[in-house]
Amino acid sequence: MTLLAYVFPGQGSQSVGMAQALAAASPAAARVFVDADAALGEPLSRLAWEGPEEELNRTENAQPAILAASMAYLAVLRERASAGSPAATPAFMAGHSMGQYSAMVGAGVMSLADGVRLVRERGRLMQASGSGRDGAMAAIIGLDDRGLPELVAQAARHGIFGVANRNAPGQVVVSGERTAIDAAAEIAKSLGAKRSIALPVSVAAHSPLMAEAAAGMREVLASVEFHDPSVPLLANADARPLTTAEACRAELVEHLTAGVDWVRAVESMLATGVTTFVEVGPGKVLTNLIKRIAPDASAQALDDSSTPDRFALPT
Repeated sequence: MTLLAYVFPGQGSQSVGMAQALAAASPAAARVFVDADAALGEPLSRLAWEGPEEELNRTENAQPAILAASMAYLAVLRERASAGSPAATPAFMAGHSMGQYSAMVGAGVMSLADGVRLVRERGRLMQASGSGRDGAMAAIIGLDDRGLPELVAQAARHGIFGVANRNAPGQVVVSGERTAIDAAAEIAKSLGAKRSIALPVSVAAHSPLMAEAAAGMREVLASVEFHDPSVPLLANADARPLTTAEACRAELVEHLTAGVDWVRAVESMLATGVTTFVEVGPGKVLTNLIKRIAPDASAQALDDSSTPDRFALPT
């Protein structure tokens, strides 16, 4: 028996035109964008499909657009299942960073309307939390995981610093004050990293610099109706199972200042018997990461035209 996991991408997977052809071909997918537009009171779908790119890439726009596109793909999966195509209920749903909101909407924790409104506010709060603080992020390539504690210890002497994303073996993203990020580039090289790449972002996501955003989201989330997930979810920081409404609510606050350990999440799902991962949303970032983490597992992206029979899931 194949155990399946649905994984949902985070910010960075957006692109102009995402899910437009899908919405043209599927009434269920089109309805998602109609509902997202109504929830925000603006044509999010037009921005997602027509751009301009620089406007779509703004944090407060990219996040709801990715969520809507992800839910459009999920709607087609469910539409095909109801029409008799082979389908399976996933053993897990897991989101990478902002993808947690997509996973929670998919698992029935919150409504689509609440989801797009929440990530819009999340984006605004993240941008505001970073104002006045010179935050930065960088990708560190080729550093053995055993060197991470030493990297953190040394770089933290130069300012606020931490690992924002542990994405795959030898690929991490660090976040914090610019002085610490700049120092980390040379420190990482001294520890054996191949290179360090500064990321074109204006906020230090998944770091203590997001404390104001976390406090703001705690207040916003308190008034939103949450339900227990219909499918187990995993926390970003440590891959612990999220099985209650309140655990999900707490996760959306905590993950703003804590890192995303995607390696641990994938390994945790593998340990329970998951053999197939389906990336539900735009792009194929998570699919490529999973192939590096678990070369023997099956990973497929619904947004990849080369994926065979993209909407007929394995039985």
